Amino acid sequence: MSNPFLAPSTLPYQLPPFAEISDEHYAPAIEQGMAEQLAEIQSITRRRDMPTFDNTMVPLESSGQLLTRVLRVFFNKASADSNDATNALEAELAPTLAAHTDAITLDSALYWRIAQLHERRDELDLSDEQRYLIERHYTTMTLAGAGLDDAQKARLSELNARLSTLETAFEKNLLADTNDLAVVIDDPAELDGLTPGEISAAAQAAADRGLDGRFLITLVLPTGHPWLESLTDRGVRERIMAASRARGSRGGEHDNREVLLEIVRLRAERAELLGFDNHAAFVTADQTAQNPERVAAMLERLAPAAARNAAAEQSKLEALAGHPIEAHDWAHYNEKVRKADYDVDTSELRPYFEAERVLQKGVFAAASKVYGITFDERTDLVGYHPEVRVFEVRNEDGSELGLYLLDLYTRDSKRGGAWMNELIGQNALLGHPTIVVNNLNVPKPAAGEPTLLTYDEVNTFFHEFGHALHGLFAHVTYPRFTGTNVYRDFVEFPSQVNEMWMLWPEIVNDYAVHFRTGEPIPAETLDKIRASQTWGEGFATSEYLAAALLDQAWHTLSAAEAAAVTDVAAFEAAALARVGLDNPAVPTRYSSTYFAHTFSGGYDAGYYSYIWSEVLDADTVQWFEQNGGLTRANGDRFRTYVLGLGGAGDPLEAYRAFRGRDAVIEPLLQRRGLTA
Repeated sequence: MSNPFLAPSTLPYQLPPFAEISDEHYAPAIEQGMAEQLAEIQSITRRRDMPTFDNTMVPLESSGQLLTRVLRVFFNKASADSNDATNALEAELAPTLAAHTDAITLDSALYWRIAQLHERRDELDLSDEQRYLIERHYTTMTLAGAGLDDAQKARLSELNARLSTLETAFEKNLLADTNDLAVVIDDPAELDGLTPGEISAAAQAAADRGLDGRFLITLVLPTGHPWLESLTDRGVRERIMAASRARGSRGGEHDNREVLLEIVRLRAERAELLGFDNHAAFVTADQTAQNPERVAAMLERLAPAAARNAAAEQSKLEALAGHPIEAHDWAHYNEKVRKADYDVDTSELRPYFEAERVLQKGVFAAASKVYGITFDERTDLVGYHPEVRVFEVRNEDGSELGLYLLDLYTRDSKRGGAWMNELIGQNALLGHPTIVVNNLNVPKPAAGEPTLLTYDEVNTFFHEFGHALHGLFAHVTYPRFTGTNVYRDFVEFPSQVNEMWMLWPEIVNDYAVHFRTGEPIPAETLDKIRASQTWGEGFATSEYLAAALLDQAWHTLSAAEAAAVTDVAAFEAAALARVGLDNPAVPTRYSSTYFAHTFSGGYDAGYYSYIWSEVLDADTVQWFEQNGGLTRANGDRFRTYVLGLGGAGDPLEAYRAFRGRDAVIEPLLQRRGLTA
């Protein structure tokens, strides 16, 4: 049987031939891809001539094409449409792939050649991108341990292999427990407050599991749930919150407590082996933050003001409710206060947020107005799941830009949250185009019912599409720099900026149209939404900072300190108490046992990056507002200096070139109501 991965796809934009791909194709293609790449690396390191850019960096960047091709498809499949076969293969592959990466990253001969180029980079005739490529590879290999002795490298490889296994286990445990803990409702009266579309989605989710006549409330990744705002039955709200917070900590085969404790211990040991005090120091050494002390200085500066604002909000909620507010009450009464004080009820906005119109007249239209790009659906191209849609994206002059795949709906085979993946990343060296994927987790209504989004889901849509634009616009020479391959604490910046268009008048007035009457959302409603935007920021900032500081707490432990931690809940409680964010009514956005970002999602010691990037985002939004807003000239400037760079240059230097100065924090403080 021929394997469709063994040669580049002949489909438009080299779209993977999903109709031809079966689960049995992955393992042999990955095995062959690893063997091919190791042979390609050996052809570099066995050379006896002095290293040059052409005989070292070019073949290094050209290596592993088969492996990259199959892994991007496989890992997208494993996160968006997993099954028993892909789950088993991912667990099996985790240590093997970690060992393969180490075989290259820790290769002494390869490191010597790159170090020689790094030492002579001022003498060589290099472009800016070539020089930066040498610097990035040298830094990455140095921090990864390429300079260690053989015994140290052997231990490092053991740690990396074990960590990859544990991180995969954490993710799979979380997916399984999230599915198991979905809340089953028998009496439709208990769903009072939900819209007919939401009730339809709950009925469909139950039917999909063979629970005909019942209703299923599936859990989202964060602690809270969108339906907590609307549900009037306090007992149901409490059940949802309890189920959400129980994930990964109930005992049994899907318990994540021992998994995460071992992850923390091994990360701390690895950091010390590499010469760092802790894992956070190791991670931030290659980020714009540079060290965990700078991260702590920012987060701890914001925490007291956020906690104070949350306490003030809580008092107001309790005055309205007439009883103490618990975690499962907050969203419900928060919306009541928003209604009472600002005359805004976000649950009443859903009829104005029909998904297809949000996509076409909102998300796509904003990008077309700002950047001049166009979108055409390609129904002739097949995605990796029947629900996936494929769109061709072109520049204003009609030239090809790439493909955009949208996977909107939640399902049991998809992990929680929302994200962007690259299936293929543009680079001139290999002649690759761009294909990006957005995954969301919107409940799918029954057939014939409209998909109506919540206010937060619309915001998430614009956010994730910002990542997609970053991936589509990056135009680079070398694969290392493709798309969103930038510093982790910079990557959220472009996506956060794209959120601004959600309520921009000439965008929202076009997409926010009542799905039945065709009436646009009233101007006074939009004014009220804007006026109410700082309401609830005490809670939102506190729950986020709690998670970010919890991430730092786990990863600023030394190896000895990590070994002494045995009680996950006690450690978490103490960490939050130390920073004054231990209010039971304001739980951390992610508790440790379901904190996928930090224990399986690549944001370890890096969850701070959202608010770190938001400093740049808020400053950029201010620039757009001061310079005419939604104009092609502004879009071209942002695309040229930031989005189009990909990872091919220092991001903060690029920001200075765009903004004319470094970012300042005041716009962020004003946005989040933290100025007082």
